[in-house]
Amino acid sequence: MTTNQPKHAPMIQFPVQDHCLVIGGIPLTRLAQRIGSTPFYAYDRQLISTRVQSLRQHLPPDILLHYAMKANPMPAVVQHLAGLVDGIDVASVGEMKVALDAGVTPENISFAGPGKNRQELACAIAAGIIINMESEQELETIAQLADETGFHPKVAVRVNPDFELKSSGMRMGGGSKQFGIDAERIPAVLQRIAQLKLDFEGLHIFSGSQNLRVEAIQEAHEKTLQLGLQLASTSPVPIRTINIGGGFGVPYFPGENPLDLSAVGTNLKQLLAEIPASSPNIRFVVELGRYIVAEAGIYVCRVLEKKLSRGQVFLITNGGLHHHLAASGNFGQVIRKNYPVAVGNKMYISETETASVVGPLCTPLDLLANQMELSKAEPGDLIVVFQSGAYGLTASPTSFLSHPAPLEILA
Repeated sequence: MTTNQPKHAPMIQFPVQDHCLVIGGIPLTRLAQRIGSTPFYAYDRQLISTRVQSLRQHLPPDILLHYAMKANPMPAVVQHLAGLVDGIDVASVGEMKVALDAGVTPENISFAGPGKNRQELACAIAAGIIINMESEQELETIAQLADETGFHPKVAVRVNPDFELKSSGMRMGGGSKQFGIDAERIPAVLQRIAQLKLDFEGLHIFSGSQNLRVEAIQEAHEKTLQLGLQLASTSPVPIRTINIGGGFGVPYFPGENPLDLSAVGTNLKQLLAEIPASSPNIRFVVELGRYIVAEAGIYVCRVLEKKLSRGQVFLITNGGLHHHLAASGNFGQVIRKNYPVAVGNKMYISETETASVVGPLCTPLDLLANQMELSKAEPGDLIVVFQSGAYGLTASPTSFLSHPAPLEILA
């Protein structure tokens, strides 16, 4: 690699002992022996706890912190986070059941996502969780179910704002979207809610995800609060909570740097301090998934064969895109870029080589690292993909070519 090429942000969240990565206090080689097979995902519970502590330190003290479990719905991870955050946001009835099993109280669970069917809504209503309504049709279906069951559904309205989170990995608001109800239609929706027997919680305004630009997040927070308070000021039903979303990013690719959380928190504190005293007593929620768990997780696979093809080194492993679609570049990347990858049992050794890490699948898309400078590896060594705690296993086509699924552990 030439010195003028951008490099990955240092992966310093995990300690290293005798050139071996340590996860949850356990050297990687020993952890692999304990698990008994590769590939696997490993998540470090202390790193998750530390990230939540950092958020508590930098965000305003009265901000409620929710975990969006679609980022990582592993039951042990959710169980751990249930005691650290103020609420859990789910995107399916399956996730709802995991959250309830983890001991999260129903009033602290919210259910978002377009296309909820009647049976899913009935389950959510019976469970007593908050449903973030994504359309007027969904509102009317919930009202019908309330009449049929005699239950008093807890609901909020997801707003599609007329702005977006600039420079975000995925834009979830602004323009025409399948998510939420367009902001200009919200006043009429609130009038309709006032006529129904619903337990109305408030608004959910989510404009984008995976953002590393402080200025973009600050602007989105300002516009989100302005929109939320404007809607609250004319609402015929009290608005108790405004969920301002998340969007906090983590560095995956060369040239990216960690988000300045302190600057984000300082700005949000100032914005909340400027809210007029005449405004209703509203609670504000920040909802994060990726930012809480991504950097606490790794994906581990073993080198099966070292192959030289026309001068290029290939490390053929027993893992690949069927386990970690995002690292292969096939989960939203337009131009493929490498995740941070290392030989986990040969960290910081001087002998390196340029190699590509590939999996066992019969497709050239099965690529975990393309022409990266890595410690010189041999069959039996352990390849580690960092930043793998979010959108890893459950975002991957595990049935593709019928290879075994990897294990997951919380260390």
